[in-house]
Amino acid sequence: MKIVWIEDELQLLQECTEFLHKESIEVHGATSLQEAESLIAEISPDLLLVDWMLPGGASGIEICKRNEREWKLPFIMVTAKGDEFDKVLALELGADDYLTKPFGLRELSARIKAVMRRASRNGEEVSMLDEETLIQRGGLLLDQQRFAAFLNGQKLDLTRTEFLLLSKLAAYPGRVFTRTHLMDEALGDSFLGYERTLDSHIRNLRRKLEVGKEKQELIQTVYGVGYRFAEEFR
Repeated sequence: MKIVWIEDELQLLQECTEFLHKESIEVHGATSLQEAESLIAEISPDLLLVDWMLPGGASGIEICKRNEREWKLPFIMVTAKGDEFDKVLALELGADDYLTKPFGLRELSARIKAVMRRASRNGEEVSMLDEETLIQRGGLLLDQQRFAAFLNGQKLDLTRTEFLLLSKLAAYPGRVFTRTHLMDEALGDSFLGYERTLDSHIRNLRRKLEVGKEKQELIQTVYGVGYRFAEEFR
C-alpha cells in the first residue's frame, strides 16, 4: 500500500513513516500541495493523509476539495483540531476519516487499513451491481467506474461520499436503508453517532438532484427508519 502524507511536522512524519513501513505501508511525505501533486502523479498512491493546517499555500480543507474534484482517493484528515464541528466539516467535504493529534501509531495504522477496507469493499460491491458499472434510474445515470453522475444529461458535481451514498440507494430502489447502515457504508463505523453528518449529505444530494423545473424526489425519507431511493424509478 502506498500513501502520500502532506505534513509539515517532519519529526512526526519520520516517526510514523518508520512504524508504517513495518506494517507494509509505504509513506511518501510532502510539505506542500506542490510536492504532493508531483508525488501523486509519479507513484499513484492508494490513499492521502493531509494535515489540516499547513504553512502558506493550500490548507487541508482546500486539498480535500481538490481531491474530490480530481484524484478521488481515499482521504484522511490529520489535525490538532478536535472539535466536533471541525470533524463534521471535514467529513462533509469528502474526508473518509479524521485523526486528531496526538494519536497512537497503532491507531494510525488501524484507521488507514479501515479506510482502505471500506474503499475496497465499495469497489467490490460496485462491480457486482452491473457488468458495465452503470446504474440507470429514470433520468439518473451513475457511472461507477468514473465516479460520474448525470441527471437528464447534466453532470452532477458530487463528492465521493455523496456518490457512494447515491449509488447504494439507487442500486436498490424501494429498499429502506437505516441511517446506521448508510453511515457505515459511506463513512465507516468510526462515525456512527454523527447522524447529522449523514443528514447533511442527504440534503446536499437532494439539492444537487433538483435539476431543471422538474424536482423529482429521488431520495425519500422513511421517518423513524432511514432513507430509500424512489421505487417508481426502477
